Amino acid sequence: MPSLVRLLTRPELRRPGPPPLEVDVRTVVLWALAAWTLALVVSVVLALLDIESWSAVAVCGAGIALGGLGLLWLRGKRR
Repeated sequence: MPSLVRLLTRPELRRPGPPPLEVDVRTVVLWALAAWTLALVVSVVLALLDIESWSAVAVCGAGIALGGLGLLWLRGKRR
């Protein structure tokens, strides 16, 4: 078994990495948007009951906005 230093200095001795998984990124982004939307609903209810601050609502809104930008980016990549 080669030492760590030898593996770092001679990368040809390392085993090849596994092939990348095929993943539908659009599905992942849509699931993330659904989770952020659920978190937004919960945080709004908690903020209305004065249990949580309104900053949690802002964080959820930012997550939804970034997910929407991600969907737009993915639509551009498909063309």
